[in-house]
Amino acid sequence: MNGYERKRSARRLAFGLGLSLCVATWTPSSGIAQTYAIRGGTVHTLDGVPFVGTVIIRAGRIVEVGPAVRAPEGAEIIDATGRHVYPGMFDAVTQLGLTEVGQVAVTNDSREQGFFNPQLQAATAVHPSSEHIPVARANGITHAMAVPQGPAGGIPGQASLLDLDGWTVEEMEVDPGAAMVVNFPTMQTREFNRATFSFRERSFREAKARYEKNLARLDRWLEAGRQYRKAGQAVSRDLALEALARVAAGEQKVLLMANGERTIRNAVAWAEHQRLDFVLAGGKEAWKVADLLAEKHVPVILSQTQSMPSGDDAPYDEAYANPGKLYAAGVKIAFATFGSANSRTLPYEAAMAVPFGLPHDAALEAVTRNGA
Repeated sequence: MNGYERKRSARRLAFGLGLSLCVATWTPSSGIAQTYAIRGGTVHTLDGVPFVGTVIIRAGRIVEVGPAVRAPEGAEIIDATGRHVYPGMFDAVTQLGLTEVGQVAVTNDSREQGFFNPQLQAATAVHPSSEHIPVARANGITHAMAVPQGPAGGIPGQASLLDLDGWTVEEMEVDPGAAMVVNFPTMQTREFNRATFSFRERSFREAKARYEKNLARLDRWLEAGRQYRKAGQAVSRDLALEALARVAAGEQKVLLMANGERTIRNAVAWAEHQRLDFVLAGGKEAWKVADLLAEKHVPVILSQTQSMPSGDDAPYDEAYANPGKLYAAGVKIAFATFGSANSRTLPYEAAMAVPFGLPHDAALEAVTRNGA
């Protein structure tokens, strides 16, 4: 994954053709190596000014890119004249492969019972034949993170990095334990009861007590992971504590889910206190703490920009302007859809932010190498 961060990384990625063109390249699952020449399109490499040129793909890898590159003999020519050629897009938080039809329970396998399942990896539940995967791929999304779900204040498991081209989970897996998911607890006086489909109001004192209880429970789990590693061979193997030991030692990145201003402030302070290697995910009100996030060098994976404001008093353009405000403050951002059927909308989430302050090139980076 470090290749996404290097200066010339975009030229090593499989190219997706944004909105207007879709190319099928060779992969191990197809079994046949083929050379393609994508010619005449405006090529965006994220490494300088776009140019009209040619991209050569051989055996599933980009081998040459440039304005004067000539197609090798025997290559299949793809005419991209008048179109734009982009790097493959990366949906940093999704339910791809975990959810098919939201209202049909037997097609959903995105969560396990209980608050703490750090040993579980989302890849074990991914359904490679999901109809949502080829739809996302056809719109330029080549890689995604399948992220398990769980209650606030819990650790639902590990997010899995997937290549969206593959017949089996083994072919799709890039890193089954790419990040540990931590749903940071919130302090809310209103709670939705799934059993009765109604809301329950509680006092602020009760809400605060519950928040502190959930936070203390997270602390105990991480401390248990540290003690487990110290104990070594003296204790029997515990997969949950083994996974948490890696997190506590900073050996595995944490995907820290938080949306509200207060929740984000508390989450950042907690993660720093625990010395975690973390990325904030969600960030609906991150614009309110942009300076803090920039100061602490906290990257943010943003949820959908095509959404409603977070509250009755929030500005109408809150979700649209959020990415631009974070970028202007110096915060590194990436976009994600946090869903399955809507993963195909990833380029539109970025596009929606451009008229509201996010530069075009920054938007492109936020759906490609920043997410990676």
